[in-house]
This record gives sequence, C-alpha cells and structure tokens, in this order.
Amino acid sequence: MKKEKSRIVYQAEPVRDFRELITRTATKYPDQVAYKYKIRKDKEEPEYVHVTYSQFKKDIEGLSTTLLAMGLQGKKVAVIGNNRYEWCTTYLAVTTGGMIIVPLDKALPENEIESLIMRSEAEAIVCEEKYLKAVLEIKQKSNLKYIISMDETEEKEVIDYQEVLSQGRKLRQQGNREYEKIVINPDVMSIMLFTSGTTSVSKGVMLSQHNICSNIQAIASYVHMSTDDTLLSFLPIHHTFECTITFLYGIYFGVTVAFCDGLKYIQKNMNEYHVTVFVAVPLVLENIHKKVWKSIEEKGKKGLMKTMVAITKALSKIKIDLRKKAFKPIIDQFGGKLRVVFVGAAPLDKKIIQGFNDFGVELVQGYGLTETSPVVSCETDKEKRPGSIGLPLYNLEVKIENKDEDGIGEITVKGPSVMLGYYQNEEATKKSMHDGWFSTGDYGYIDKKGFLYIRGRKNDVIVLKNGKNIYPQELEQLINQLPIVEESMVFARNKDSMDTMLCAKIVYDKENSKGLYGEKTPEELKEIIWQQIKQINQTLPDVKHIKEIIITDEPLAKTTTQKVKRYEEIKKSS
Repeated sequence: MKKEKSRIVYQAEPVRDFRELITRTATKYPDQVAYKYKIRKDKEEPEYVHVTYSQFKKDIEGLSTTLLAMGLQGKKVAVIGNNRYEWCTTYLAVTTGGMIIVPLDKALPENEIESLIMRSEAEAIVCEEKYLKAVLEIKQKSNLKYIISMDETEEKEVIDYQEVLSQGRKLRQQGNREYEKIVINPDVMSIMLFTSGTTSVSKGVMLSQHNICSNIQAIASYVHMSTDDTLLSFLPIHHTFECTITFLYGIYFGVTVAFCDGLKYIQKNMNEYHVTVFVAVPLVLENIHKKVWKSIEEKGKKGLMKTMVAITKALSKIKIDLRKKAFKPIIDQFGGKLRVVFVGAAPLDKKIIQGFNDFGVELVQGYGLTETSPVVSCETDKEKRPGSIGLPLYNLEVKIENKDEDGIGEITVKGPSVMLGYYQNEEATKKSMHDGWFSTGDYGYIDKKGFLYIRGRKNDVIVLKNGKNIYPQELEQLINQLPIVEESMVFARNKDSMDTMLCAKIVYDKENSKGLYGEKTPEELKEIIWQQIKQINQTLPDVKHIKEIIITDEPLAKTTTQKVKRYEEIKKSS
C-alpha cells in the first residue's frame, strides 16, 4: 500500500550522503553544541566537554585523513565501544572517507567479536581499552592491520586515537586534501551491520548511505526536532535504531546529543542535561511508568492523580492543555524539559503510551528493522494512534502478504531504505528479498486509516492444533501490567498429541513484592501471581488461556536492544 503524500507534515531537505549531512549542519549551525559529555581523571570531579558542529566536522576530516594515509580507502573498519564522541567521529570519518564502517555490539563475547571481525574482513578497528587484549589476539589470525584505542594505552602494537586525530590535523595543515578527493557513491555498501541473532546466526546487513539518508529525510517529513532539542544517547549506538535516530537524525536537525552514564543513571542524566527528546525501547518505558505510579501510590495520591488526569483530558477537548503545569512534579523528575519520546524495537502497550501522554509527554511509536535502515513506519506530529506502530513512511510501499481471516499477515516493504542484501549470503538474501520486496518476518495488519499494527515475529507465533495463531506479545502486555511483574515471556508446551498448553515465564520484582505483600516465599508469590493470571484468563477466549506459570527473580536473557532471546529462554524452561 503506497501512502498519500498529503500525510507529509514537513517539507524535509534531501541529503545525498553523510558528507553532505555533516557539511550542511556544520555550515548552518557552526557554533551549535553537537555533543555534551563528561570525562573523569582519577577521582576528580568530572569535567564537562562541549563540542560544536564546526569542531565535530574538523575532527571527522582529520581522523579520516589519517585513515586514508594508512591505506584504508575502500577497506572495512570496525568500531566497538560505549556511546561516546570517539565512536561518532569514527563512524563518519570512515564513511565520509570512502571506507566501510562495521559497528560491533559492545556486549558480544570475545569469540563472537572474533567471528564478526573475521567475517567482515575488517583491516582496522577502533575500540575501547577493555577490548584490546582480545583484539590483539584476533589480529594474529585475521586481516586486521591496525588497532586504534579510544583510550590511553601503553600497548606498543596499538595506535592512540588522539595521535591519529592529531596526525590528521597536521596533514591537513600541511595541505593534504586526499579527503576532499574522495567521491562518495551513495548507492554502494558503506555500512555493514550484523543482526542481533536472537533466533539464528547473525547476518551481515549491507546498507548504503542512500539507504539511511532517504530514511532520515522521510522521518523528518513526519516528525520535527530543532536546535533547541537535547537528546540523551543511551541505547547501544551500534544498533541501527539508536545510530540512525539519535546520532544521524540528530545531526540532520542540529540537535545536541548528551551521552548517558549508564542505564541506572537515565533519570540523573535527564536532569543534568535538561533532555527534551528521549529514544527508548518499551521495556525501559514500562519500568519508568511503573516507578512513577508506585511513587504516586506510596504518597497516597493515586485518587487525586486520576482525578487530575480526567480533568486535564476534558480540558484538552476544548483546546486547553494544562498537562505540563498540572503534572510538573512528574515532568521535573526527568529534568523538566522532556517533551517527546521516540519508542521502537518492539510493540508498546497502548496503556503505557496513554499514561505518558496523560502527563504531557508525547510518545512517537515507530517500527523498523536493521534491513530497512531502520524505520518503516512512525506516527507523525499530527497523526497518532496509540497501539499502532504509525504510518508507513511516504517513500516506502508496505503490503501485508498471506493474510488470515483477521487480515493479519507478514509485513513486506519496498523502497529506497531497503538494504542491498546480506553480505556473502546469497541464499539468505534470496529468501528474504523478492522483486525488491523485503519480507520482514513480522506479522501485522493495516487499518482503514492506513495505520500499521504489529502482532509479533513470525518465528514467535504459536500455532495451536486447531490452526489458530496466538501472538505471545499480546498476552505478555497483559501480564506485564500486574503489580509485581517486571517482564514475562509466553510460550507453548505440548501437553499431549491433541493439545498445546500456553505457559508464561514471569520475572517478579522482589523489592516491590515485599512492599505489597510482605515477606513471602517464592511458592506463595507464585500463588498470588497465579490468581491474578486466572483473572486475566477470564477476559480472554479459552484458546488464549495461560495454563501454567514459572516465576523467577532472574531477568530474561536479552539482546543489547532489550529483545528477549526466546529460543534461549524456552530451552531453559523445557
């Protein structure tokens, strides 16, 4: 289904490639702060560093000039580490200098890092100090020629990042203009991203600069940011969701990006950096929402808060919006400036979306995959529908294949942001690509207004003996609303040859359970949760009833983007 162009909210300026992207922004906003971050020396108080777009562009050019002098033009350069300024400059120095960037997952074990470096045929890597020992060993059996450390190191075989940057600056001062001579072809592979591999061996996704730039332009036609915005970067930056939305899309608008100190510091960092835009995954938002309401209940203000929500909703219908004032104490917990949250990577319960909206924080729900650069659909600044994953981008075609009686089928996508294919894997490419259409592996449907809805991964769908499809994510959203439930996973177990039994593995919050129910044994907690599950079952058709539960206080195994590794968990629960 092709979208009507009338749904475009803003006329977004096109960008051809990453060099044009950074040049455009650095020219428009040279003195705008691009990055804010802290550096610590020993036990001293942290020093806050602000880098302008003008300086950022110069650092990209300097770093790229040295990499080219090292003979890396056209070669692959890997990068691995936390979200930090050196990661961002490396990504753009490589791609704007005619090289291919290979972002690696910072949470991978050493054997997988080795495998991906070998498979990608990278000839250089830029990494943090903690990876040096492993990378030095990998160098002995791979194509790696250069190891560049983002941190100070005494390793003789390792080049210091600051030295590379300094050398590039000197070369440019001496008249070296090799960087400017590079002609960027936006249609060839410039980025090699490995999928998270939750159900199978990771595949190398080949993306071009045109893939990503076309995606950025389309998103910018739906949702606006400005130089007044500050983004908090905390999701793994190697992943295409954080990389495109926070990093590259942020550059497009000239926003300021602040780097998070870690998952447990989100709230603190939002306060100190006065964050206005937050990019998150559902699990993080679900936990924030629960904590907010837990705090409200502990103060005995649940009734008052619900009344205030009802009043502000009624006033909004006559165009009076008092949410920011009425719920200022809640907004102040997140720095007082938060205005919008982009959420993706998995469906979010519409009750959570409505909960944030009630407090005056808009949520923009979106959907995408690594293979689509990544965004396929998102809500716009004018059109939102809680529970959906937004409207397909105007420059993409989206259709539902092999629909069932409810109109649910596999989501397929065609357009400029669809990948070039899988690296050295023609079989996988042919399996997922047909006449330019990419099969996402996700089930969903499109409503009469054109909004896209997702029901779950094709591989996760539970098919009952009677042929009915059960989408576990729907049931998990209900279970996750229970008072002491942190997260859950619904799966099938064959009871006998004639029946399939739905089971749920449930992670409970130990601290919250004590506050609500006092000291209880795991067996007693299981009975409390089971009684609540039985109440959920009463609201569902028989085929969707949960028949067995497993409880634990150990978090479910996840990828770095907080997607549950279902296969791994089901194997443990068998």
